Amino acid sequence: MAEVRRERADAARNRRAILLATEELLTQFRPEQISMEQVAAAAGVGKGTVFHRFGNRMGLMRALMEERALALREAATDGPPPLGPGAEPRERLLAFLDGLVDVIARNKGLLAALGHAITTTHHPDPTPSATGPAEPKPAHGEHPVYQFWHGHLAGLIAEQRPDLDADLIAHLLLAALQSEQILHLLEQGGGERLRDTLRTVATALLDSREDRPHQP
Repeated sequence: MAEVRRERADAARNRRAILLATEELLTQFRPEQISMEQVAAAAGVGKGTVFHRFGNRMGLMRALMEERALALREAATDGPPPLGPGAEPRERLLAFLDGLVDVIARNKGLLAALGHAITTTHHPDPTPSATGPAEPKPAHGEHPVYQFWHGHLAGLIAEQRPDLDADLIAHLLLAALQSEQILHLLEQGGGERLRDTLRTVATALLDSREDRPHQP
């Protein structure tokens, strides 16, 4: 039993080391520029360990994003305010946007790479079947990470401004974080600029109609 526990502890330690090494490499390179060999060397483990645990590079990138996204999700659903419950919708949304920028800034290009993999690898183009028309291609937003981010943003926007199209605004905010221009900004160390600008945009959107100055 002690040997089994030790093996589990070793496996958990290796997983943490691999993910931390990948995150560190992502501060210098885009996902497609990182090899499994580089990750193994940086983590201090054998290349076979990385392949065994994650399958391939995209599997590794997906695991990293999902783990970081899970931490943000837990903070948003069960953590202290303003990110967690107990604060006003406006403050929670601004804190959540800050959290998103932090995750993406620390994993530059990862969200875009995952989006590409989700839409091209896991959801092949529909083909007609013998029993009826082709099934529609699932949307990008069905990925659980994106689904939670979108749903949480849309819910907070709807609470603060029920008169707005919260569903579409949440998609637009997330789409902006996946653009090449934003990736380039983050590569130049523009995380604080992105965070401040997102806050400005979100604050303008969340201003109630009653709070806005009268327009003739």
